[in-house]
Amino acid sequence: MKKRTVQSPLSRILTIALFGLLVLGACKGKKKVVAAPEPAPVEEVKQTPPPPPPAPGPSAEEVAVGKLENYFNSIASSSNNDAANRTIQEATGMFSNANTPVLIVIHEESGIKDYDEPTTIDKYLNYLKDTKKNLNFISDIRLDNNGRVSELELRRKK
Repeated sequence: MKKRTVQSPLSRILTIALFGLLVLGACKGKKKVVAAPEPAPVEEVKQTPPPPPPAPGPSAEEVAVGKLENYFNSIASSSNNDAANRTIQEATGMFSNANTPVLIVIHEESGIKDYDEPTTIDKYLNYLKDTKKNLNFISDIRLDNNGRVSELELRRKK
């Protein structure tokens, strides 16, 4: 046999009230949905890539070597002593002083260099003027803080 439990009127009222709240809460309002205003168009800022770095120019040493090679060739090939002396004066201005050492490599083996007797730039430039031959090229150059040549190393041309 089945027994039916009698539900209390309070329980029925609460169940109906709960059902009613659910129904009312689920109903949509009759107000029309107002479309949200469209956001203002945002201008896209295109980032331009940074300009490429400028091509590296010749270093101060390279510029000095080019000028000195031109002076050496000019002195050796000058037709008269006055022109050679003017070129010597110009070239001497590139050096820290007239007694700047000039080293001439006569032999190198396993990284060990043998030098001819050290001389100064003034003596070397006058040697070029007297012999009218430029037999050496610049293999190493050192500049001081003022951009002037403080030491010069030469090698024989082959």
